[in-house]
This record gives sequence, structure tokens and C-alpha cells, in this order.
Amino acid sequence: MTDNCSLITDNEHFWLKNAHVPACILENISIKPQTREKLCHVDLEINQGKIVSIISHSSELTNHPYIDLKKGIIFPCFIDSHTHLDKGHIWERSPNISGTFEDALATVRNDAQKNWRREDVYRRMEFGLECSYAQGTIAIRTHLDSFGEQGKMSFDVFDQLKNRWQEKLNLQAVSLVSLDYLLSREGEKLADLVADYGQILGGVAYINPQLDQELERVFTLAKERNLDLDFHADETLDPDSICLKKIAETAIRHEFEKKITCGHCCSLSQQDTKLRQETIKVVKEAKINIIALPMCNLYLQDRQANYTPKMRGVTDVYGLKQEGIPVAFASDNCRDPFYGFGDHDGLEVLKESVRICHLDTPYDDWVSSINKVPAQLMNLPNLGKIGVGLNADLIIFKARYFSELFSRPQSDRKVMRNGKFIDTTLPDYSKLDDLVFPC
Repeated sequence: MTDNCSLITDNEHFWLKNAHVPACILENISIKPQTREKLCHVDLEINQGKIVSIISHSSELTNHPYIDLKKGIIFPCFIDSHTHLDKGHIWERSPNISGTFEDALATVRNDAQKNWRREDVYRRMEFGLECSYAQGTIAIRTHLDSFGEQGKMSFDVFDQLKNRWQEKLNLQAVSLVSLDYLLSREGEKLADLVADYGQILGGVAYINPQLDQELERVFTLAKERNLDLDFHADETLDPDSICLKKIAETAIRHEFEKKITCGHCCSLSQQDTKLRQETIKVVKEAKINIIALPMCNLYLQDRQANYTPKMRGVTDVYGLKQEGIPVAFASDNCRDPFYGFGDHDGLEVLKESVRICHLDTPYDDWVSSINKVPAQLMNLPNLGKIGVGLNADLIIFKARYFSELFSRPQSDRKVMRNGKFIDTTLPDYSKLDDLVFPC
């Protein structure tokens, strides 16, 4: 990429020339891919913040300023469809030394009781938003721990941040409780709270004697309030965990018409062929979207002390996609007891998903799993793709091919919002020192 971005800073009308764009994220554009990785060699014309034309690359000069990207790859801005911003960045004060799922639950619970006050949650969530925005994210769906008074406070903090960041990020929130909570009067109040804020009803499904009753209840609450549903399902490698199948069967029985999303679904990869095929069939019939979280699940699943893990912990992404079921990838937790790493970076999500799930044989259209697919499941039809008439919300990399893209951090990426380059400086960790290292 030529370093002349400043030449177009004050120009409304300019070109991004000599770029590589994945064919799967070009909208209504008939340009034949030029590489075996299905990258199209194109020029993009941008005027007043919007993409006004996309053509096959031409060496002819234009009457407007341009940047020669030297075949650098362009993505639409990232869509992070499953995060936990309220838990983020507490690792230093509350580390999960064992790394197990059980200790993650207990450690977060203890940290919440001690520290989760309004300012603490607000500042840590906003730090996550600052990281996400600088990395090139345009929309985020976060799950919020929602038991009792915590739910009221966290949704209120979320709503303040949603309004504060509305010009930069599209934010959505999902309630997070165990499904048994929704059987109670407090659970019904939570559903009302979610509806009042115009957000998504959700919870954690796990195998227990009253699971059928819990699912009936959550679907009834959602239908009564016209809410989408988003579940944590089967976050375990136990092949007998069949929450995803039961969620799909309940959705079919209720003739549920709103969006349903299920995250994790790890046990699907461990089930025998017959059960896995049965589950995928009803998931497709119920029109359920699946979100895989490879980084967090690789971190937590099949973990024991002094033991080399044998399984990767992810769901059957190939089996689901081959049946036409939408599969997205997302970041999940960031620097908290459930995942000690992460930086709210959609490229890292894609890169690690490629490695963990073997998506590079070939790449096909998996790149759409961090933009176009999650945009659809989040009801954001104008995001996650590159097309004429859409906003010029773009990420520009110097890398020309996927091997180059996935081999370096790409910390020199350029992020464009509404046709203007933004500051991609990441917030300094020291901003949270008084919270993370309290006196």
C-alpha cells in the first residue's frame, strides 16, 4: 500500500485501486476471482462516504485522488457476534490459575460480588469497545450476566454505552442466566427488562431434569415479547449433552419465527454420526444460526492439570455449513477467567479459527463468517459486505494473499469508516490499572 492516505483525507471523492477483495463478501458484483483463494482484483470508487462503483482493476489513471493498494486485501468491518464485555479485562485481579471451566465460573462469580459496580463495569466495557473500534469492528453483540440487580445495572450501563458509541458501533446485548432462572418471577422480570431495552433474550442451556420445561418457558417469554433468542448451548465435550437438539425441537414445536442463535455447541463434534446428523437436520429446520468460539473453547475444553489435551473443543463447523446452516465465528471472552488472552480483534478470530478448524483446505467463503454471516444473524443487512451504495466501512491490509494475511499481526492495517480513515491506536492497558490493581 502506498503511504499516501493523507492525500485523500480531505477529499470526498477518491479511488482505492489495485485491491484484492474476497469474492464472497462482494455484493451483487459480477467480477471473476483472479486467485485460487477467490480474491477479486478490483478498484473501488468512493464518494461522500459511500462506495459508488466497483470495477475490475484497471491501470488507467482517474481524475480523482487514489491510493494504489498494491493488491492489498480489503475486508468490510468486522462483526463480533458473541462477546462478554462485562467480564473483560479482569484477569490480573482475578486469574483462573487452573484454567478449567469450573474455576472460571467460580472466579468470575467472586469477582462480580467484590468488584462489579457501575463505574467498574462501564470502564471495562468501554475499554473493550475502544479496542474493537480501533481494530476495525463495526458491530458487537455482548452477553451480560443478568441475575438479580446485576442485570438491571449491566443493562443500564450497556444502554449508556450504546448511546455514547452509536456513531461508531452498533451494539446489541443478550441476557445471560441459567435457564432455570427464567422459570421464576425474577426471570419474567428479566424478560421484561430485556424487552424494555429492545435487546435479546438469552441464557445457558445445560442438561438437567427440567430442561424441557425451561425451554418451553424461554420460548414462551420470547414469543410474548417478540424477542430474538440467543443461547449458550452444549459448552462441553460430553457427547450426551444434547441441548442444541432440544432447542431446535422446541423452536419447531413453537413455530418460532424470530431469530435464534446458539453459541459453542461443542458436544456436537463428539457425538456419533447418527445423533449428529439428527441434530443438524432439526437445527436446519428450525433455522438456527450457530456461532463457534474456537479460541475460548480450545482454551477451556479437555483441560486437566498436567495433561496434554487431545481434543480441540470446537463444534462441527464443516458438518453444519455443508447443510446450509449459517456458521459465524466470534471472539467470546477477552482477558478474563474464561480466556486469558484476546484483544477484540476480528482478524485474530478468523486467523485462529482457520488454524484450529482447518478452514484453509480451501478457504472457500469462510472469511464471511466474521462479517457477512454475523451481520445477517444480528439483523444488520447493510453491514458485513462490500457493495455499491453501501458505506465505505473498510479494513485495508498490506497483505496481498491469505498466507500473508495470516502470517503477520497486521497491526499496520488501515480502518476506514464512512470513507474516512480513523485513528487505530489501541488504548493503553494502564487506563484500567486502578480497577485491576486496586489499593
